[in-house]
Amino acid sequence: MNQAAQGSAAARAAENPGVPRSRDAARVPDRHAADAPDRVRGEHTHSETPIPRPRAAVQRSSVRGQILDALRTALVTGELTPGQVYSAPALGDRFGVSATPVREAMQQLALEGAVEVVPNRGFRVVKRGARELAELAEVRSLIETPVILRLARTVAPERWADLRPLAEATVRAAAVGCRATYAETDRVFHAAILSLSGNEQLVHVAEDLHRRSQWPLYGTPPALVRAELLADASQHTTLLDALAARDLDAVRVLVGEHFAGAS
Repeated sequence: MNQAAQGSAAARAAENPGVPRSRDAARVPDRHAADAPDRVRGEHTHSETPIPRPRAAVQRSSVRGQILDALRTALVTGELTPGQVYSAPALGDRFGVSATPVREAMQQLALEGAVEVVPNRGFRVVKRGARELAELAEVRSLIETPVILRLARTVAPERWADLRPLAEATVRAAAVGCRATYAETDRVFHAAILSLSGNEQLVHVAEDLHRRSQWPLYGTPPALVRAELLADASQHTTLLDALAARDLDAVRVLVGEHFAGAS
């Protein structure tokens, strides 16, 4: 480079002290480089503000879940009377919470078919008839029976032994005669069987149908509850024996009787 060119370059550098010389430009760090690992192509984060952790939302969800469980128990046991209308504020007072989580829980129960919304009043507990329960039992049988028969052919016998404590838990719950406790142990047992299929969507659909079938039949005498629960629970242990033995004929009969009894 001649002296004139050098002088010209020096002059430009003097006029722009913050700009590096051309041969050093490749070594200038990108001012966004530090942020590069956290950015996604096409996203603009320079104007966004940090989002705080939703502590209040998590707490609200927890309360809603607890209220939902409590309401399900009250429905299964008949503590909430079929045909009766309950307001969210009144139920909130009963549980010592505001009306908001109660209303949210009741809306979930409305989706499950346990209650129906009464505008400006609250929620009415649905009266369950024998026909509705029979229809639910038929749908459950159509979904679960083919799956259980397939599992009977493919699942190793020792896997069924792992489910025996769950079956025994249903027997203990039935002996106590508490419909709410039995409903939960029964749901867990059936979900454990279906989970062996590896189909999570099947488990979710079956659990929804199971919950719907657990709401008590309107006008059922309490004295009949314990006998029905014991009969239902005894089929669980017998079914596991047939599954472990891969006795497909026995499994088919037991599953059919089980769902027929559920109606």
